[in-house]
Amino acid sequence: MTLLAHLRRLFMYDDWANREAARALAAARHQTERSCQLLAHIIATEWVWRSRILGEPQPVAVWPDWDIAESARQAARLRGTWSEDFRGLDEAALERPVTYINTAGQQFSSSVADILTHVVMHSAYHRGQIASAMRAAGDEPVYTDFIHAVRQGKL
Repeated sequence: MTLLAHLRRLFMYDDWANREAARALAAARHQTERSCQLLAHIIATEWVWRSRILGEPQPVAVWPDWDIAESARQAARLRGTWSEDFRGLDEAALERPVTYINTAGQQFSSSVADILTHVVMHSAYHRGQIASAMRAAGDEPVYTDFIHAVRQGKL
């Protein structure tokens, strides 16, 4: 499997897991503000990283004030956008350096492949926080592990 094919697969997983997290939060008996904030942050930062790759202005705040429904809408928009973006990539494009300024005002340069890998890992990290918060509030979190998605035929 090429790196590009692997990253496409990871983004399919990421999309599935984000939708599962949104569904679980919407159905939760005890929705916590923090869980809703984390879901919004996951989706918003994907928009931010995408804009950095494309050299465009940051389209949304890193911590937007979105409810679960808006986060789900943004995730659906993002799914089509990432899918289109991946169609325009090749292996060589993954090595292209992207120079950007982070939210702390620091300048960095990272390859497209490293940014895309970070996006998926960042989302998984925060979905873990959502699961922990849901469990602490008395709800059952959804199982969004990568291997679970594979076993369920989601990828």
